[in-house]
Amino acid sequence: MTYREAIEFLFTTLPMYQRQGKAAYKSNLDNTLRLDTWFGHPHRNYPTIHVAGTNGKGSVSHMLASVLQASGFKTGLYTSPHLLDFRERIRINGQPIPEDEVTGFVTGNQEVIKEVQPSFFEMTVAMAFDYFAREQVDVAVIETGLGGRLDSTNIITPVLSVITNISLDHTEFLGTQPTSIAREKGGIIKEKVPLVIGRAEAPTDKVLLSIARERDAAVVCANQIYEPRFRTLNRDGSMQLRIGKPGDPSTRTVSCDLTGEYQQENIITAFTALEQLQKLNWKISETQIQDGFASVIGSTGITGRWQTIGHNPRSICDTAHNADGITAVIRQIMQIPWKRLHMVWGMVSDKDLDSVLPLLPQEATYYFARSSVPRSMDPAGLTERATEHGLTGIPFPNVEEAYRAAQKEAGADDMIFTGGSTFVVADLLVMKF
Repeated sequence: MTYREAIEFLFTTLPMYQRQGKAAYKSNLDNTLRLDTWFGHPHRNYPTIHVAGTNGKGSVSHMLASVLQASGFKTGLYTSPHLLDFRERIRINGQPIPEDEVTGFVTGNQEVIKEVQPSFFEMTVAMAFDYFAREQVDVAVIETGLGGRLDSTNIITPVLSVITNISLDHTEFLGTQPTSIAREKGGIIKEKVPLVIGRAEAPTDKVLLSIARERDAAVVCANQIYEPRFRTLNRDGSMQLRIGKPGDPSTRTVSCDLTGEYQQENIITAFTALEQLQKLNWKISETQIQDGFASVIGSTGITGRWQTIGHNPRSICDTAHNADGITAVIRQIMQIPWKRLHMVWGMVSDKDLDSVLPLLPQEATYYFARSSVPRSMDPAGLTERATEHGLTGIPFPNVEEAYRAAQKEAGADDMIFTGGSTFVVADLLVMKF
C-alpha cells in the first residue's frame, strides 16, 4: 500500500465528519477505548495539555506548542481538521508525521480496523497517540474535535485543561443553548487537573465553574486576569500586543506572527495557560515565551488564520466559520481601508444561514462558491438566500473560479476576502497564484 492508497483508505472507507457530517459522528467513546486498549494506552507515556472551545482552540494549541518547542521540549501537536495535507493533524516539533508512518499504521492495523470499524477521527486520534508514544515526545498538545465530553481525545488525563470560549456551533450534536454546549465542552475537565478558561462570561461560566468544583479542579479565567491594552503591527508584519491586569497600569508586551485581531483573546488565553505550567514547575522562561509567540507559524506550520495571500489588491483568507468567529473577522475587515470589498464565500450545508448572513457587509460584492467536500452548500441556493439578506453576488461552481473572477474585478486598492468555511480556504490555498 502506498501513502496515497493509505490516505484514500482513511478518507473513503472510514466515516469522516468533514465529508459526511452527522452520519460520521459517534455519540460514545466505545471505539476509542477499544482502540486505546489495542495500542496499549500510548497517551499514558507522556504528559498532555488538552484544549477545547468553540473558537480559537486551534490557534491556542499552536501557540502553546510553539512556546513548548522554544523551551526545548520535544512537542507533539494534534489538531483538526487539516487544510492541505492529512499529515498536518499530527506533528512533532512542527514536522508533520512522515508518509511512511501513516502508511505503516494503516497497513499494519487492518485487523483492528475491520474489528472495531472506527470513524476517521477515532482512527486518526489513535494514530497520533501511538506515534507520539513511539517517538517519545516530552509533551503533547491535544486539540479536541467536536465538543469535549464524547470527543475521542477525551480519554487523556492532562496536566492542564484549556477551554477557550463557548458559543453556538455544531448545535445538532452539542445542543442549541450555550449552557448545553458548555456542558459538553466542560466534559474535558478532569479530577484535580487545573483549568484555564479563556473567555469566562455568563451564562456558560457558571456551567464550567460548577463542573470544575465537582471535580476539585482549580480554575483560572484568562480574561479576568489580563486584558488587551494596545495592538499594533511590527515592521515585519507581526502583531505586537500589550496586555495588562485590570486596575494595574503596567503592561507586558507579546509579539506574535498570527496577526488577526481576534488573536488577542487567544494570546491572553495561551499566555495564562503558560503561566499555569510555570506554576506546575515546567521550565519555561520569559524569553522562551516571547520566542514561541513570535514564531507560531514558522514553528508549527499553522495556516488559514487571517493569512495574507496577495497584495494590490490585498487578499486575505480566514477559516472562521460560525457566527462568533465570523463577527470577529468582519470587524477586522471593516477596520482596513479599501475602495471596494470582494468576498469569495462558501459554507457547508448544515450551517444556520440566518445567524451568519446578517453579519456580512452589504456593501461587498460576493462570489459564492462550492468547496470540494460533499457537505458544501449549493452556491445557487446560497446566492438566493444571501439575496434575501440584502447581499449581492453570483454563484460559481468552485472556489478557484470564484477567486479568479474576484481577481479580475478587483482594483489595486480593493480587498478580496475568502472564507465562510475551512474547506473554502483549503481549496484556495491549493491554487497556484
